[in-house]
Amino acid sequence: MTRAMTIAGALAFFLSAAFVVRAETGSTTAELDAFWAEVARTVSAGDFSGYAATYHPDAILVSEAKSTSYPIASALSGWEQGFLDTRAGNVVAKVEFRFTVRLHDQTTAHEVGIFHYSAVPVEGDATDQYVHFEALLVKKDGWKMMMEYQQSPATEDEWDAAGE
Repeated sequence: MTRAMTIAGALAFFLSAAFVVRAETGSTTAELDAFWAEVARTVSAGDFSGYAATYHPDAILVSEAKSTSYPIASALSGWEQGFLDTRAGNVVAKVEFRFTVRLHDQTTAHEVGIFHYSAVPVEGDATDQYVHFEALLVKKDGWKMMMEYQQSPATEDEWDAAGE
């Protein structure tokens, strides 16, 4: 075997290994995109149990606005009425996500971005919020959020800059 053949073989191996890593990363990104689409679906449908299922049972909500952290179960109990109102047709709610950093392997993810939550009640004032957030996820029986860190309010300009 010539030296050129050995180098060519090594190069082919490394290029194929790089392709496999890239393919796995793309697959993971698609799975995470599907996770966030499911979160959005549950909010707009008022599907409280589906929304709660996107979190790991031991998940934590970190709230910069409230200067605290607490179990997601406590946060969910406070959010449940909004889901019930949405399901009953008393509110039209939706959430969208844009990401600025997406770090992951096949079983863990750290997602950074902005979410845009809006709720328009049949009666009363509309809610329209842009919030910087971070999420840590783990893949155990599907992707589950372990930590949601709601940071500072974001602006529409920051939302636009985050792209789609």
